[in-house]
Amino acid sequence: MILVDSSVWIDYFIGHATPQTQVLDRLLGDQPLLVGDIILAEVLQGFRSEADFEQALQALQRFEQVSLLTPALAVQSARNYRALRQIGLTVHKTVDCIIATWCIATSCQLLHSDSDFTPFEKHLGLEVFHSESESQFGTFMGC
Repeated sequence: MILVDSSVWIDYFIGHATPQTQVLDRLLGDQPLLVGDIILAEVLQGFRSEADFEQALQALQRFEQVSLLTPALAVQSARNYRALRQIGLTVHKTVDCIIATWCIATSCQLLHSDSDFTPFEKHLGLEVFHSESESQFGTFMGC
């Protein structure tokens, strides 16, 4: 399974073609994708019109929804943050610590375009979905 971060969904919805949105476009309908509750909130809060909000909500509800935080994962998220701080790395967003920790705990791959996840991948075992041909996809096909 692959959890798609808000950094990718937001670019996808605004039609900004990136290697990650092109990967997402290829995966839609081909691979089971997950949407985390916190990610859902982050993506939906950016829509200005009610119509766009509702359209995005309907699109995202087609995917399996998962809750990314429990009390135990909150503690582990804090431990992960502290472990990275001890080696001189600072993660700027608590939400990213939660997302990365959930992915590590569940062995779920993460599709993202946010540099805050890099320390989790390099030092804590976060599995990031990388496509060998990310840059070879054709024209972006928005939703």
